[in-house]
Amino acid sequence: MPAPILIAGPTASGKSALALDMAERHGGAIINADSMQVYRELRILTARPTPEEEARVPHRLFGHVSVRDAYSVGRWLEDVAGALAWCAETGRRPVLVGGTGLYFKALLDGLAPVPPVDPAIRTHWRREAGSRSSGELHKVLAARDPEMAARLDPGDTQRIVRALEVIDSTGISLAEWHRRPGTPLIREVEAERYAIRRPRAEVRERVDARFDAMMAAGALEEARAIAALDLDPELPAARAHGLRPLLSYLRGEIDLAAAVAAGKLETRQYVKRQEIWLRRNMITWNSMIWQ
Repeated sequence: MPAPILIAGPTASGKSALALDMAERHGGAIINADSMQVYRELRILTARPTPEEEARVPHRLFGHVSVRDAYSVGRWLEDVAGALAWCAETGRRPVLVGGTGLYFKALLDGLAPVPPVDPAIRTHWRREAGSRSSGELHKVLAARDPEMAARLDPGDTQRIVRALEVIDSTGISLAEWHRRPGTPLIREVEAERYAIRRPRAEVRERVDARFDAMMAAGALEEARAIAALDLDPELPAARAHGLRPLLSYLRGEIDLAAAVAAGKLETRQYVKRQEIWLRRNMITWNSMIWQ
């Protein structure tokens, strides 16, 4: 298989356009490394490639799962292994692009070898999450696993429950499992690596312009279709940026202008977190701006 190309960057940084250009120039296939662009019903709000762009070069792992699925980094690794095998068989150069740092970390470092959680324990903690607040669960975690509790936001129910499941099922902190090495799918030194950087003010303008473009392309109608599915708010897809404010508008809780402003703010805040992660974890990657 030709050397993979890895392209990481914040939302609205231009990484998808760079990936398409490189895939066309190098006989490549684009493989998604964005945790939200995997969802079939969220094409507009997650800024997935358009059908026209997808027709230019092969695309893999875009819109291939339902919003009802609790898609995880472990499942993505299984799926990306298949996509890389397909590239090897067809002679396509893999171009992995996305803004989910955890996906790239798992790709290059492997996942921690956490054993499967006992189904009865999983059921117990999911039931507890339905009847207790995230703050209460965080206090339980602090008593059982102080190290993980210190790492997690008291409002992050999903990760708190995961940590409780693991400590209860294995007797070992999830933090300790994370220190144990996994098996990488790609060795970092064997890949071309690019991290997209842009000035903060420019990114803000690009985020706002992109959200306006998504609204013009039918983001509100997409949100209305999601509302009809009555998703569990704890599902990963329910946290798509901009979705929650639009759902609030559709429920009559805020006006449309406030929903759009909240969607833009939510996205800009996420971009800031992405940039911090990139600076800390991708210092060896080639830095560039793609126009």
